[in-house]
Amino acid sequence: MNFRLAGRTAAFPRSLVFVSAAALGLVVAYQSVPPANASDEMEIEISIKDHKFEPSALKLPVGKRVKISVKNLDPSAEEFESKDLGFEKVIAGNSDAIIRLKPLEAGTYIFYGEYHMDTALGHIVAE
Repeated sequence: MNFRLAGRTAAFPRSLVFVSAAALGLVVAYQSVPPANASDEMEIEISIKDHKFEPSALKLPVGKRVKISVKNLDPSAEEFESKDLGFEKVIAGNSDAIIRLKPLEAGTYIFYGEYHMDTALGHIVAE
């Protein structure tokens, strides 16, 4: 591709044309995605007390984003983890953390406290 600049003809690199077109495509695609609303997100609270989750069983709707607030009421840290859901988060004693989940498909998802796996166990059923 050629272009004129100050009376001179110069070659325009094809790779720059491709990168520019790809970048424009990403901008257009990003702008066409509607922004997420807080109302689209379901909020759940879980507490950790005596190295146990309360509640330890949750029922959540399929296809809805979820914000989980986890409050560790114990003085020691706990690692809140789920291989099924793809997260792990260390929560210091007497503090809290937020975990955000993508919309779930139907199924059962296990979560646990890695530091106290004998007592800190729970699950989510998405239906």
